[in-house]
Order: sequence, then structure tokens, then C-alpha cells
Amino acid sequence: MKIEGVIFDLDGLILDTEKLYQRFWREAAALCGFEMDRETALDLRSLDKTLARKMLEDRFGDGFDYEEVKRQRIALMNAYVNEHGISAKPGVRELTEYLRSSGIKTAIATATNYPRTDDYLKRAGVRDCFGEIVCACDLPHGKPYPDVYLYACKKLGLEPSACVALEDSPNGVRSAHSAGCLVICVPDGGATEPAAEPLVIGSAASLLDVPAMLGELLSRETV
Repeated sequence: MKIEGVIFDLDGLILDTEKLYQRFWREAAALCGFEMDRETALDLRSLDKTLARKMLEDRFGDGFDYEEVKRQRIALMNAYVNEHGISAKPGVRELTEYLRSSGIKTAIATATNYPRTDDYLKRAGVRDCFGEIVCACDLPHGKPYPDVYLYACKKLGLEPSACVALEDSPNGVRSAHSAGCLVICVPDGGATEPAAEPLVIGSAASLLDVPAMLGELLSRETV
């Protein structure tokens, strides 16, 4: 199958923001009287809002006010970003330039809403690298459901089987895989998690390694 599109996750893949979400989910929970461990914060990565609410209420009980904790998390993170800015992960521009020169379409499929996505990409200096942006919060279901990847493929005018998804989290990997995309995992600060391994065609240490992996896939098309 010819590879015609590459679809990017945002947080933890394009932007070095996943560590901030983990930090401020935990700090926000503490402000509301709950001790959230690192594993719970990790489980929230890219997770659909309804599933996230249920998971946290199951773990902390009915007294856990998801909306208030989320509100606190957003306020804490906004204050941090306004003071310290946002950084792009290594290799974003190099990879998108490679894709552009190869005639491969690109899109972003993210759990983050559009205004924040647009703002963060501009702060990181990579907004010009991307055209189509699809946000799961605008669709019936977020990750790990396939909706956001299916819609990103539709926006690109491509079949999912002609697209490679780049993801860093198990929820994102499941979303892309269930949509029918090929998935490359670029784990944020560690190895590909065991739950995601059977669903990916490969793993990369950083985005800088992805052009070579895509080049290998593209070379197979001509054999």
C-alpha cells in the first residue's frame, strides 16, 4: 500500500508538553484534596473525557470533582506556559520538511482543543509545519476510539491504510490502529509500553529517526 499521509499526535510527540500535563494533573488533584500518583496521570494521556472522568471517579470515589480538578489543571498549566513558553520536540521541522519534499500530506490528530493547539504550536515556532488539525473534542468520541484518526484521514482525502500515525501513548496508538492506520510509536521519555507494542509497526527514539523508517516503507512500495 502506498504511503500518502502522516498524521501526528500533538502532546508528547510534536510538543514537549506531556510532562506538564502529568505534573499539573497531580498538582490540581492535590489542591482539591486528592493524591494522584504518576501512573494515574500517565493513564490520562490523550484519554477521552468521558472515559477520563469515569476512570478518576472509580479510583478516587464519587467525591472526586473531575471538572474542578480539570479547571485547576488548566489554570496551573496556563500560568506555567505564559511564564516559560512551550518547546517543540527534536526533529519536528526536519521531519515535516522531509514529508513535504516527498509529497506526503500531513495532519495533526489531537485530544487538545483547537485554540490551545494553535496557540501552543505558535509558541513553539512550528505552526507553519502543519495544515490540517483535527481535535477529538469536536467529535463524538476521543482517543482511544478511532474517530479523530478517521476524520483526519477524511480531511486529507486518504484511506487510513495509506496513512502512518505517529503516537507516543497507548491510548493514541489504540486510536490510530483501530482506525486502520499504520502506527509508529515515538515514546515520550521511554520505551514503547507493552500494551502498545503489538499494535505498532515500529518504534523510534525521536522524530529525527522517523524519516529513515518512512524511507524504508516507501522503498518497499517500489519493490
